[in-house]
Amino acid sequence: MKKLMVMLVLVLGVAFAGKAQKVPTAEELAKKNIEELDKRLKLSPTQRSVVYNYAYELAKEQLALYKKQQAGTYKDEDETKFYKVQNELNKNIKAVLKPEQLTEYNLIVEERLSGIDPNAKKKKKKKGEEEDKVVGIEGLKSGSNNP
Repeated sequence: MKKLMVMLVLVLGVAFAGKAQKVPTAEELAKKNIEELDKRLKLSPTQRSVVYNYAYELAKEQLALYKKQQAGTYKDEDETKFYKVQNELNKNIKAVLKPEQLTEYNLIVEERLSGIDPNAKKKKKKKGEEEDKVVGIEGLKSGSNNP
């Protein structure tokens, strides 16, 4: 009976671990990417279709690289190849966009490279308002980096 219980717990543990580690498909990655681009760039239906195809190709390359890393067959040349494909697809996407969309697209790419989350809320200061500074021992306790 103990062996049966241990075996059941083991099987359930593996099943839950497998669900927690679900890797998105290329379609899911491309869809998420195109939704953000469409929201920010206001793509036409034609642009959306073309850019989706490029995003899908990039997602396939990204997943292939991830699978190689997981399998332990990853080489530096694989990463170089991925970056070449990424740069080529970025050029192709830029060719499809209008000049006003291109400016916003460059900003999106810059945000992604720097790791900035576009959905993060930014606290705006009103004109003439200074940042609250905590001084003395309270400033040290709070871990604030304010000068």
